[in-house]
Amino acid sequence: MSSLNRCGWAGEDPLYCDYHDRQWGVPIRDDRLLFEFLILEGAQAGLSWITILRKRENYRRAFDGFDAQKMAHYGEEKIESLMADAGIVRNRLKIRAAIGNARAFLEVQRELGSFSDYLWGFMGDSTIRNSWENLSDIPTTTAESEAMSRDLKKRGFRFVGPTICYALMQAVGMVNDHVTDCFRHQELDQA
Repeated sequence: MSSLNRCGWAGEDPLYCDYHDRQWGVPIRDDRLLFEFLILEGAQAGLSWITILRKRENYRRAFDGFDAQKMAHYGEEKIESLMADAGIVRNRLKIRAAIGNARAFLEVQRELGSFSDYLWGFMGDSTIRNSWENLSDIPTTTAESEAMSRDLKKRGFRFVGPTICYALMQAVGMVNDHVTDCFRHQELDQA
């Protein structure tokens, strides 16, 4: 591994380091990619993110590239097929939630025009730039993640608690939670 100073959670795993260095905290405005992260963060509940990261390509394959239109029409046969797929987390509640979330996602798009505008609206449409010195300083929820969670649940989304919402916000660049001595902190603040 390189000698770059990273957030401690990235460890030494090349996949994790690449995710940390290229994706985590980069602002995303694309509806499909935001939906993918929402589903993956929900799948991660109770597990480590590296587990989901290692299965990410399998999720993309299994869930038709996170095409919400296709996912919204999954029936019992598809659910059983997903339950037999060792490439993803085989949890019936999470699989059913992903399908229901696809339907709720499409409804948000119909009602508001953009899932991105909807989610970013909880942030005042801009990234919150934090200056955490230590990983232990980073919260697991915020007022914004709690508001996002409440509204998502009201709209029928599942596996979207405040902690999951905050992890989503971190992943898609709604907050810059790279610690201050991480090389990505300043890069993302200047972007």
